Amino acid sequence: MPESESPTKRAWRGRTRSILKHAGLILFGLIMLYPLLWMIASSFKPDALIFRDPSLWPSEVTLDNYTEGWNALLHPFHHYLLNSAIIVLGSLIGNLVACSMAAYAFARLKFRGRNLWFAIMLMSIMLPIHVIIVPQYILFSELNWINTFLPLIVPKLLATDAFFIFLMVQFFRGIPTELDEAARLDGCGHGRIYFRIMLPLSLPALATTAIFTFIWTWNDFFSQLIFLTRPDMYTMPIALRTFIDATSESSWGALFAMSIVSLIPIFLVFLFGQKYLVKGIATTGLK
Repeated sequence: MPESESPTKRAWRGRTRSILKHAGLILFGLIMLYPLLWMIASSFKPDALIFRDPSLWPSEVTLDNYTEGWNALLHPFHHYLLNSAIIVLGSLIGNLVACSMAAYAFARLKFRGRNLWFAIMLMSIMLPIHVIIVPQYILFSELNWINTFLPLIVPKLLATDAFFIFLMVQFFRGIPTELDEAARLDGCGHGRIYFRIMLPLSLPALATTAIFTFIWTWNDFFSQLIFLTRPDMYTMPIALRTFIDATSESSWGALFAMSIVSLIPIFLVFLFGQKYLVKGIATTGLK
C-alpha cells in the first residue's frame, strides 16, 4: 500500500495551490483594470501622446485636459453633472418609494389576480427599452415633456422597474408574517406595518435598489439622448459624447479627463455601499 501523505507535504501543497489561485486572480484583476488605468494615465497626457505612447506611465504629465475639458462645452461641466444628479435623485426617490410599495402589495396583500399581475410584471423585465421608447416618446411629446426631466423621473414614481419590485418581493417574503400579525393585534394597519416594520427590516434590499438605480441612471445614455435634445438640458453621458466629433478633431484628452471625473461618484457609491449591496443580494429570497 502506498504511504499516506505527510501533514507537511499536504500543507505545502495547499499553500502552493492557494498562491497560484491568488496569483491568477490578481492577474485577471489587472487585465480587467487595464483599460481604466490606461484611461487615467491618458487623462494626464497631451493629446499628441495619447495614442503614440500607450504606456501607463506618461512621459509628459499635464493637467490641461482637466481644465480644458471642464470648460470646453457650452456650459461648465458641473452643469451637466448637476443635471444628471437631479435625474438620479428623482429616480432614487421614485424607485425606493414606488417599487417598495408595489412589492409590499405583492408580498403581503391578498387580492384577485395577484399571481397573474405578478407574472405580467415579471414578463415586463424581458421587454427591451427599444420596444417601448417610441410609444413613450409619442406620449411624452403630447404632454410637452420633451426637453424636461419629467420623462426620466415620472415613470420611476409609477414602479416601472420590475427588477427592483421582484428583488424587494423576495426580501419581504423572507420576513416572518408573525410580525405582521403581532402588529395587527396592536391595531396597526397596512400603512404602519409597511413603514414601521417592513421598511426598517428591508434596509439591505433598499440599499441594493438605491445603488443599482444610481449606477444605471448615472450611466444611462440612450433614453437621456432621446428625451433631452437641448444643449442646456444635456446630462453627463451626453456631454461626454460631444467631445467626440466625427467631422473634426476629437478632444480625447478632455474626454478621458471628464470621464474620470464622472466615474468618481460611482466609485464612492460602490465603495461605501458594497456591504449593503452584497448583503441585499445574498439575503434576497432566503426564508
